[in-house]
Amino acid sequence: MSAPTARPAWYALETGGWRDYATLLHLPYTAWHLSYVVIGGCLAPVVAWGRLGAAVLAFGLAVGIGAHALDELSGRPLRTGIPSSILVALASVSVGAACAIGVVGAVTFEPWLVLLVPLGLFLVVAYNLELVGGRFHSDLWFGVAWGGFPVVCGYAAVAGDLSIAALLAAAFAVVLSLAQRALSNHVRFVRRRVASVEGELELRDGGRERLDVDRLIVAEERGLRLLAAASVLLAAALVAFRI
Repeated sequence: MSAPTARPAWYALETGGWRDYATLLHLPYTAWHLSYVVIGGCLAPVVAWGRLGAAVLAFGLAVGIGAHALDELSGRPLRTGIPSSILVALASVSVGAACAIGVVGAVTFEPWLVLLVPLGLFLVVAYNLELVGGRFHSDLWFGVAWGGFPVVCGYAAVAGDLSIAALLAAAFAVVLSLAQRALSNHVRFVRRRVASVEGELELRDGGRERLDVDRLIVAEERGLRLLAAASVLLAAALVAFRI
């Protein structure tokens, strides 16, 4: 019998102090989803780096800080000791700043882009606070909110419109995010809900291998790390190509 790891996520640090705030950022996954914004922006006919940078900053605030603060507020999945009042403040300030960036970008570039601001606000709040009984906390909503939407916003913020290429890239991001969700659902279940593991695998050649916690999640976590790295590298390659 083996007990599951005490860490609620593979990137989680030991609890306490500044480490709780670092864990809250979900840094590998935040970088992964910010890469979608970059991918979308780099597909524009002409890349306006200032607008793309502003879009990345807005999503970094809304997703990296705001969404994750709301998620931790709802159920404490990362088991941090961050006070609820601070989580509320972090979410309010970061999401508010992201919305302000979006409004300013729309006013100074393309007015129709302002429509994306309330949509993004809804996705952040509805998904992470599991509104309407968690109806917006499904796998598909995750793919749309954290995959397709960042690509669309990245492209629109740079190009000022949408295109078939942007929509296809958004579909790619939705599917990749669904793959992320399929892997992470199992990992989160084992890390956060399983109390103990006991058993063994009987091989066809007669051999036996002990079944433990690491065996249950090692392949999925390796896949998540590789997918996160691959997405960031793809975004970096597109930036290098467009410079």
